[in-house]
Amino acid sequence: MSLPSRIEIREEGPREGFQFEKGEIPTARKIALIDALSETGLRHIQTVSFVDARRVPGMADAEAVCAGITPRPGVAYNALWLNAKGFLRALVTPNVALEGSVSVSASEVFGRRNQNRDREQDLAAAAALMALYAEHRVPLRRITVMAAFGCNFQGEVPIPAVLDRAEALLALAGGAGLTAGPQRPYLSLADTMAWATPLSIQRVVGAVRQKWPDLEISLHLHDTRGMAMANAWAGLQMGVARYDAAIAGLGGCPFAKHAGAAGNICTEDLALLCAESGVATGLDLDALIEAGRLAEDVVGHPLPGRVKQGGKLVARA
Repeated sequence: MSLPSRIEIREEGPREGFQFEKGEIPTARKIALIDALSETGLRHIQTVSFVDARRVPGMADAEAVCAGITPRPGVAYNALWLNAKGFLRALVTPNVALEGSVSVSASEVFGRRNQNRDREQDLAAAAALMALYAEHRVPLRRITVMAAFGCNFQGEVPIPAVLDRAEALLALAGGAGLTAGPQRPYLSLADTMAWATPLSIQRVVGAVRQKWPDLEISLHLHDTRGMAMANAWAGLQMGVARYDAAIAGLGGCPFAKHAGAAGNICTEDLALLCAESGVATGLDLDALIEAGRLAEDVVGHPLPGRVKQGGKLVARA
């Protein structure tokens, strides 16, 4: 399959990073980074997660962060929540573009450790969220299968388990008449614990495509083992045209038990790969590089992104 002519990169660095960093980050500095990202051409920025601050202290100021940003026209400021309580918080918070999403884990072991739920409880929680979205007329846009490529606790995750979870979520969405036409949610395959390789990207994406040829796929790739860019390239070669990314490589999964876990694939590095491969993103690479440097300053330590250090591919005097 040829590369897509254009892809969408959805920024998740603020949420990924601020939930993962161990030290306290002032609310004003979080807002400054989000405002800088608003000037880069990004159309979706995930700013916060509405979760239990006792488990994720970096998100204790979620409402204040959302209230403090300067919204830019054409930019959707999204948020993450994992249950009804989180969604209801988002519902009354300013500057949050509400898009319904549900997630389940292809690894039941991770599901128990992360949310204390088995497969059936995972699906029941998703169904309850879908009902809440319908009640509040919030469209369901995204279904996510976490640990879609492997798990630190279970090891290999069989492809049939990934297809099973996706099929179950699509069936639940179908009950609300959402699986056909432009309202059909897209499927996010999340490499939550960085087990993916280019070969497993090909195999899992290929299996999903074989079962649902018209289903839009997104990739959420972590870089803990240094494979995210190779995995993104494999996704591009498979025609995947939607990616989550994190400025400067911020963040990581706080429940994956990694030592110094790297975050999601770096936004500016992925943007450079696309620019040099003839794949449009609509992003201003210079502005992204500056935002990446700001992100590093905000957290106060080096971040793994490379382009903010090496710059664009231009000759220098």
